[in-house]
Amino acid sequence: MKRNYWPLLFISIFTFTLGMIIWTVMSAIKLPVNEDESFLRSYQDVDANYNTIMISNQIFLKKYDFNLNINGKDFDLTTDDIKYSQRVLEKKSLHKNLLKYGKNDLILVVRDKVTKEKKSVDVLLKVTKSISNKFDILLKNDNFKNNENEYTTSFEITDKNNWNITGSFRVDGTTGSIYIKTNAN
Repeated sequence: MKRNYWPLLFISIFTFTLGMIIWTVMSAIKLPVNEDESFLRSYQDVDANYNTIMISNQIFLKKYDFNLNINGKDFDLTTDDIKYSQRVLEKKSLHKNLLKYGKNDLILVVRDKVTKEKKSVDVLLKVTKSISNKFDILLKNDNFKNNENEYTTSFEITDKNNWNITGSFRVDGTTGSIYIKTNAN
């Protein structure tokens, strides 16, 4: 009588597939999970309130002139980078090489559009790696030197990698949000 080995083939394929499923699950469990906190909110909150955030930015920009200077480069209240992946930014970004490996300087000035006076700002800004929350740099009013409502600070970048700069600025009850993707060079 001739032996039929087809059942052994199907059993080995099934066993291999089951083993790969178990290995995939075990590998995934061991990896850290970093939740996206764009605009210093959970992604669920940003998703539910995205239009509110953008309308608030428009109201903020109608009332105030916003100037954020990072290492000599000026920015307005921008959120354009939120729609791009990190790879797209590496090829097309205007914000490429914004941060430096080592010391970085940041200056913030918000002026009233009508009176041109510098306004007092509640600052909450985070500089974070795009792949990990381990190296987050949280900048609040305590971290800034306030010289007649011109806010200056320095912070240290310890890794040449892709970084996100996100946060909010509150002036007289109006909140503006920023989101910049860049890299440290």
